[in-house]
Amino acid sequence: MSGSCFAERLGDLVSITPAEHDALARIEERERPVRRGATIQRENDRVGEMFVLRKGVMMSSMLLDDGSRQILRFLFPGDMMGLSSLVYREAPETIAALSDCVVCPFERSALSGILTAHPRLAALMMVYSQIERAALTDRLAALGRTSAKARVAAVLIDMRNRLRMMDKSITDSFVLGLTQEEIGDATGLTAVHVNRMLRQLEDEGLIARANGHIAFINERALLREANYVDRYQGLDLSWLPAPL
Repeated sequence: MSGSCFAERLGDLVSITPAEHDALARIEERERPVRRGATIQRENDRVGEMFVLRKGVMMSSMLLDDGSRQILRFLFPGDMMGLSSLVYREAPETIAALSDCVVCPFERSALSGILTAHPRLAALMMVYSQIERAALTDRLAALGRTSAKARVAAVLIDMRNRLRMMDKSITDSFVLGLTQEEIGDATGLTAVHVNRMLRQLEDEGLIARANGHIAFINERALLREANYVDRYQGLDLSWLPAPL
């Protein structure tokens, strides 16, 4: 596949010029298949490559002192992975595949020339990072302040919204692609508790489940239940510099 998945992701925010697109495409020239369950970056390892996800779903996570795993983010095609590793010698998070994936690896040094020639891309990467930071802050607040049902509902809404960014045909029904254990590791719940919350959302007529698909039956009530904020909406990018 030619072109730049990351440029397409940034293009959801602002119009990307052909020169900017071509510059980003150069860091996505190599492709590497990654099987489900494989790890491409391990927490505390020496940072080497960064990656753009071209196909599949991945996650970033941390290992806690008690041996449990906390999933920080789910990653989708077009996401630049390991961006937080840009400023550290050792990786602050683990990145692993939740499905069979294709990634585009590149050296961190490759960004230097791109950002020198296209400073607006540096600003857009900052925007991208701040959207992810705000979403992560929402999840952190939810872990301490919202119910188990609200946390599970928020994961379902976020997954649907992120998948819909790649496939505009998705409306109210989608393939979740996560195990209950993975949802639990993202929400601080056990798999048993996640299953109970999914059944409760179903019994209340908010969702329906069949053959791995989730359908939103009452999206307005689900949004209220989750207290969900879509951090890709309500952006003010009027301050961005003009492209060179």
